[in-house]
Amino acid sequence: MARWTSKEARKSRFLPLMREWVRSYQAFERFDTRLHLARGLTAAQADVLFSLGNTEGLTCKELGERTLITKGTLTGVLDRMQSKKLIARRTSAQDRRSKVIHLSARGEQLFEQIFPQHLSLLKERFDQLTRTEMRQATQSLRQLRQLFEKP
Repeated sequence: MARWTSKEARKSRFLPLMREWVRSYQAFERFDTRLHLARGLTAAQADVLFSLGNTEGLTCKELGERTLITKGTLTGVLDRMQSKKLIARRTSAQDRRSKVIHLSARGEQLFEQIFPQHLSLLKERFDQLTRTEMRQATQSLRQLRQLFEKP
């Protein structure tokens, strides 16, 4: 692997894009986290709550695929949510070795209360973009993701 000099790095075309991409995600994460903390949830707990909402429950594998939470972190998140009585774990009817995670009555009530509010606050921000800007941003982000998904 070739070593880069700082002069070569400064001339690089992709570093400004990479910086802005990361800064955009960090800004979104700070915005999102503030919303959830105000409701007594971590961002990961809200991610699980929103993923389980309007479902009959999901396995841990399915939750891992739908959320941005790593497998190692998910168990702790679920444990804390269960202690808050927001979720329940049940044995799967199809595979007794597997657990299905469901929102409890309390979790369902919280989901019904905060999910519409959350979407409304996000919509306020995204509505500041035109349809064309939204389409272009979506296409550009998809292309970036695909570049990094390649082996």
